[in-house]
Amino acid sequence: MILQQYPHLESHIGNILQDPERLLFIFDGLDESIQQIDFRSSKLFNPKQRTEIGEIVVSLVRQNLLKGCSVLITSRPTRLASVDTGVFQRIAEIMGFLHEDRLTFYKNFFGNEELSKKAFHYVQENDTLYTFCYIPSYCWIICTVLSMCFRAQPTNTDQLMASLPKTVTQLFVTFVSNILANHSQNKDGGHTARELLTSIGWMAEHGAMNHMIVFDERHLDSFSVRNDKHLFSCFLMESGQPPDVDYTFLHLTLQEFCAALVHFITYNPDRLQETLDKAESYKDGRAEIFLRFLCGLSDSTTRSILKSYVGELSTQASRHVITWIQEKITEQRSNRSTRDNRDLLNVFYYLHETRNKDLVSQCIESNKVDFSGIPLSPLDCSVLSFILHSSRETEKVILRSCNIQNEGLRKLIPTLHNIKSLILYSNHLTDSSCPHLASGIRNNQTLRTLNLSKNNLEGPHFTDLMAALTTSRIEELQLNNNFLTDSSCPHLAFGIRHSQTLRTLDLSYNNLEGPHFSDLMASLTASQIEELQLPYNRLTDSSCPQLASGIRNNQTLRTLNMCGNNLEGPHFRDLMAALTTSRIEELQLDNTHLTDSSCPHLASGIRNNQTLRILDLSWNNLKGPHFSDLMAALTTSRIEKLHLNNNHLTDSSCPHLASGIRNNQTLRILNLSENNLEGPHFSDLMTALTTSRIEELHLVRNNLTDSSCYQLASGIRNNQTLRTLHLSGNNLEGPHFSDLMAVLTTSQIEELQ
Repeated sequence: MILQQYPHLESHIGNILQDPERLLFIFDGLDESIQQIDFRSSKLFNPKQRTEIGEIVVSLVRQNLLKGCSVLITSRPTRLASVDTGVFQRIAEIMGFLHEDRLTFYKNFFGNEELSKKAFHYVQENDTLYTFCYIPSYCWIICTVLSMCFRAQPTNTDQLMASLPKTVTQLFVTFVSNILANHSQNKDGGHTARELLTSIGWMAEHGAMNHMIVFDERHLDSFSVRNDKHLFSCFLMESGQPPDVDYTFLHLTLQEFCAALVHFITYNPDRLQETLDKAESYKDGRAEIFLRFLCGLSDSTTRSILKSYVGELSTQASRHVITWIQEKITEQRSNRSTRDNRDLLNVFYYLHETRNKDLVSQCIESNKVDFSGIPLSPLDCSVLSFILHSSRETEKVILRSCNIQNEGLRKLIPTLHNIKSLILYSNHLTDSSCPHLASGIRNNQTLRTLNLSKNNLEGPHFTDLMAALTTSRIEELQLNNNFLTDSSCPHLAFGIRHSQTLRTLDLSYNNLEGPHFSDLMASLTASQIEELQLPYNRLTDSSCPQLASGIRNNQTLRTLNMCGNNLEGPHFRDLMAALTTSRIEELQLDNTHLTDSSCPHLASGIRNNQTLRILDLSWNNLKGPHFSDLMAALTTSRIEKLHLNNNHLTDSSCPHLASGIRNNQTLRILNLSENNLEGPHFSDLMTALTTSRIEELHLVRNNLTDSSCYQLASGIRNNQTLRTLHLSGNNLEGPHFSDLMAVLTTSQIEELQ
């Protein structure tokens, strides 16, 4: 292959191949390969035998051939979905032109500052075209089309704006119509425009469906393409010398456009349906752009641009394509998965190209759009923005782990005014995203839930987001895992103090410990917050007075989650003292390093509290002489659910547990799992169970043995309330197990594990 292109290397090729570590092979366009290249193949290659190019590429990559050489392969991302990429050492996504690069390209292309500014401003206002400009070749096509439009100079601005493209299909329709307008048709007996577009269209379609971008004289003859050097040269380029002349379209996307256009020039329902079925069957993405063009040409306004050059384009083809889109949407509704999410995104592209808002509203009946786990490019976000703007029924948008980043977010912001719930969990959003978020939620009358978890919003612009919160209608805000620090607390304080609607605030997994934490707690007293999540914020005992000031006079807070902090210490009593005057109903203090010495403070907190219903003290170490204080206070509390799992409790804790539950009239759920309650005093706990009102008891992994079965039996025999009993992870085998089973027949238990 090398010598065919470079015959002068014949005397050197042996020496060149002797040193493979100095060789770099570049294969451009894996997605355009006619052959299916299987990189998982471990077939050994014989360098002395002639073979397929695909086998050579695989052998070079897997280092079976010319060990030590380097191989660089390019591809459209769509093809990579069907390729085992594990064999490659490195994969890089080419992000293309950033904003400044695009601006530079426009200046260089037009060479006229006023014209370049005019063109760039138009493209910036059109999200789809602007986003496409990240691909340099598209920059060239867009600039070419715009220069043609501006050069035509319609009589007024409205006419000019109407003539400018808004979708990729319109871009190529305008591109082709300008070619036809500026080149003589049927000169010297050559093709008419319609004849040429028909013949090269069928050749283009054959190529698009078969991964073929290079054609030769045989293909031209097969599809009756006449090379008349006039219009022909506007669409195809020649390379090589006779008799080995090859032809390629000016751009792969132009080939895909011509492949779609021919179905509207020469409509055949059977052939179009066969093509649609074939295009859908390809899982390597080769037909996606082609299908988008088919959908874009279904729009009569877009088609009309070509009418004066090629005559009428088929309305039957348009109806055929629209029916196909509707069928695709119906399929999507009935079958949802990550793969289907990618398929749904393709359907959104089709709808975007049609510009048919009525069709969008017909098709998108669900009030939820979920693309979780699908990486979304800025262009994907533009398309999604169009769909959301067109479909007024969508209430919930879930973009969990979609890597939309700041530019993608900017595309979506204008559509927020229709949405009630927006999930942007784990999207690599940073502090610079906050102004965009702020513009989206400021004065928003519909958004109620905003999930920004697992991003990195810490920074100077975070204050913009909090300022906008005060005029929004958001009721639930999730900011967990955002690297927020103590310096964010004044901004948080401002946001919640002045918000009239915020009810739930999740600040888990940040690092809020510090002098400004008091600002956040002070604002809590004036807020309307009902649920505050503060797990794993590195809060310590020294934060307890600030926490106490926050909850003491608050009349709205019902749920406070403090798990995963380190609250053990002398100031813990301040928090518990404030609990008695709060309205908190659920308090989570699991894994907060509490010990037996905290029990008197806990006891004072719950003894006189009339609102606390759920108390989670799991994963602490409460075993000790003061545990009895906590259990004594339980008898006068209103607690309905108590978690004491993983607290190092032993058999000696059972008498205290018994005293706590014996006369308690409110406790319904008790979790004692992951302790070590086996022993003679376990019977005290079971005796107390008979007079309690407990409905659910967890005793998982408590080292209980067969000897505990008799005590368990006595506990449940006369109990009239117990419905759920969890005994997993113990060792109940033995002669007394029959006692437990015997009482089961007369118990009220509905669930036994």
